[in-house]
Amino acid sequence: MKTLKTLPIYIFSILYSVASAQDSDWKVSLTLDGQPNLQGVWGNNTITPVERPDRFGERRYLTDEEQILLNRRVQEIAQDDGDALFGDGVFEAALSGKTDSYDPSTGNYDQAWLVERQIHNQTSQIVHPSNGRFPPLVNKSDGVTFNVPQRGDTNPASWLDLTVDDRCISYGAPYLNAGYNSYWQIVQSKTHVAIVQEMMHDARIIPLTQKPHIDERIKLWHGDSRGYFDNHTLVIETTNFSSKSTFGHNRSKINVERFTRINETQILYSLTADQPDTYQDSYTREFILDLTPDPIYEYACHEGNYSMANILRGAREQERANSN
Repeated sequence: MKTLKTLPIYIFSILYSVASAQDSDWKVSLTLDGQPNLQGVWGNNTITPVERPDRFGERRYLTDEEQILLNRRVQEIAQDDGDALFGDGVFEAALSGKTDSYDPSTGNYDQAWLVERQIHNQTSQIVHPSNGRFPPLVNKSDGVTFNVPQRGDTNPASWLDLTVDDRCISYGAPYLNAGYNSYWQIVQSKTHVAIVQEMMHDARIIPLTQKPHIDERIKLWHGDSRGYFDNHTLVIETTNFSSKSTFGHNRSKINVERFTRINETQILYSLTADQPDTYQDSYTREFILDLTPDPIYEYACHEGNYSMANILRGAREQERANSN
């Protein structure tokens, strides 16, 4: 859990438009190998929701007035003693004025445990389809097996009934949730790019090669990645995902990620995911990664994880109580 993180720019300030963030006079620096330099620790702390709220319709960008309102309300939320707002919760609370608990049955961390969130001007991270929503689900009657994500069982018979994140295996790669251990460290060499995720300390080693992917029968939690540079953009294509993953974009047929440094302190990141067993079309998410001078921290999940044993113990106690 991250408690303190120094952000380099404009806490709760209104940041550049994603569409116009590129400074025409700015030029990306290069590594010693002549590659665009993407190295550093980058945070995904945007409040931009994954899907566009209905109130915005087809509108992709916020108005200046809406950004000012969000800026004020996000500051108020941060100063409140209420439960922590994860993911899209900050954006919805800032618009509605209602701060609903993420876990109303037990409560959760308060806002002091989470990092400050950044305000960017998109109405949704999803930019394709144009309505800012995930595509329609596939129709089971079409003969396609709908790939239902693995969900947690409230009365698990064994650890296999728990999600892969409950089991401290993975939160997915790339980890896309904002504001909660949502930092990536990028390191480059001439032949590889390494991306270390703070969440679950997952490390992705991406070869910069034109070699084919591994045999399609070999399935991996984080898939098999290949990278290359398209002008100043790092492109990563990943296949061979395991269908057992909890996370939708980690059950894709193929993911295509793009990293484009748009100024000294920001990377424009996009992910296009093709999940033909789940959605009728591919979708694209896009958001800003902000540079931070701070290191990423250890996420000691399994090392200090009592939840799995306690969940199973609680399920057995519940069974005994119900049998009496």
